[in-house]
Amino acid sequence: MDGKVIYQAVPEFTGRNVPVSVVAKVMGKDKQFVRQGMIHGNLPIGSVFKKEGSNQYDYYVSPKLLWEFTGFIYRGETEKDFE
Repeated sequence: MDGKVIYQAVPEFTGRNVPVSVVAKVMGKDKQFVRQGMIHGNLPIGSVFKKEGSNQYDYYVSPKLLWEFTGFIYRGETEKDFE
């Protein structure tokens, strides 16, 4: 490295959940890929919680972590905005 320091502007994030369907569209994958990637810890973009007494999971995708992983800035888009 030549000693230069590079600064990157960090956008503001609301902390609102990014829908799994939007993440799938951004990544060009299906929703199951995103869900399984998060469950198995291969997609470091949020948190997954198994509902007590159930086989269902709750997913939280962090806008900031998604941006760090993909470069995409979530601004409230829905799955339909990508069609």
